Amino acid sequence: MIRKLQRKFVLAAMLALFIVLAALIAIINILNYRSIVAESDDTLNLLAESGGAFPDRVSFFNEPHTGFGHGHGFNGETIFQSRYFSVLIDADGSASAVNLRNVATVGENAAIAMALEAREKGRERGFLDGYRFLRAAEENDSTRWIFLNRERELGTAREFLLTSIAISLAGFILVFLLLVLFSSRIVRPIAQSYEKQKRFITDAGHELKTPITIIRADADVIEEDLPKSEWLDDIRMQTDRLASLTNDLIYLSRMEEDGAKPQMSDFSLSSAVQETAQPFQSVARTQNKAFTVEIQPQLTLHGDEKSIRKLVSILLDNAMKYSPENGAVALTLKKSGRQTRLVVYNTAQNIEKGSADRLFDRFYRTDASRNSETGGFGLGLSIAKAITEAHKGRIRAYSSDGQSLTVEAILPE
Repeated sequence: MIRKLQRKFVLAAMLALFIVLAALIAIINILNYRSIVAESDDTLNLLAESGGAFPDRVSFFNEPHTGFGHGHGFNGETIFQSRYFSVLIDADGSASAVNLRNVATVGENAAIAMALEAREKGRERGFLDGYRFLRAAEENDSTRWIFLNRERELGTAREFLLTSIAISLAGFILVFLLLVLFSSRIVRPIAQSYEKQKRFITDAGHELKTPITIIRADADVIEEDLPKSEWLDDIRMQTDRLASLTNDLIYLSRMEEDGAKPQMSDFSLSSAVQETAQPFQSVARTQNKAFTVEIQPQLTLHGDEKSIRKLVSILLDNAMKYSPENGAVALTLKKSGRQTRLVVYNTAQNIEKGSADRLFDRFYRTDASRNSETGGFGLGLSIAKAITEAHKGRIRAYSSDGQSLTVEAILPE
């Protein structure tokens, strides 16, 4: 259990770290990309305002320019550093003018092809082959398409993205190694407390066995000298209940010990389940309950046969106790892929939503007022869970309608 707690702690910490790093990488790189887009659009707006070319430096800084912000890194040198071209496309799709004076790597045919491709996209702005384009205002039934080279900026953004991912990944791995190294120290106080609790339960259980046995023996001796008494019957019944509780607590504590493994061997699971379920047929008839059993033949399991029989007995006993009079109980055992599913179904009354998840907690009962009626302690399903997990399986309980309960134990091969 402590190792499981340690793994959960590491997993939770790494998941939180992954979410934080992913959010930071996403936010930083999105802001970086948006900055590139904003700066590009500002430059394109100025080019569109000036008919597809930059104005001279003097007129630019002496005249106002609408829709252009100077907060994105634009300065006088931008005029000489920017590489751009523009194409004027007529209504019929032909190019009437091409301006390639400020770009050296794009020919006329390539520029026209890019303009037509941007026109087909049906968007006013966008990226195309490392260029940011803008559809400017129409000029005499023609549309000017302006392209601004952003290859260097986009390349820098990609490098920044890859670098941030690499650094985050390295930090993620480093934190993982540190957590694995120090997690045992972090959970050590919990582990010590848990070990003390288990030791107390085991020691107390053994210490209680002797006085319980003596009380029971004394009651038998007294009954030999006195006439039959309801008080002696109560003493005997309560000592039996206390002995059963003590044995269950000791068994559960041993099953949950780290390193404790059942005696594993191959056995006929179908026969074990069938033999364990057989006595419950008479219980069902006595209580006027319908009990159906469906067991796939010739199923085998590598596990502890005694523990598996106890698992089946616990699940059926729980189903019989908590199904109403004239209710129904069903047991199903079948193969599903590489797993074996043991399912016990019973009708129930008023299962609260979400309460099925707590059935495996120690001493939890869906209806505390029925303690005396059922005679249980709320430990049965906790023991069933411990047995299932000792066999590397998993168990769950659910209610689909609030009027029935299904407990499903899944056992691997």
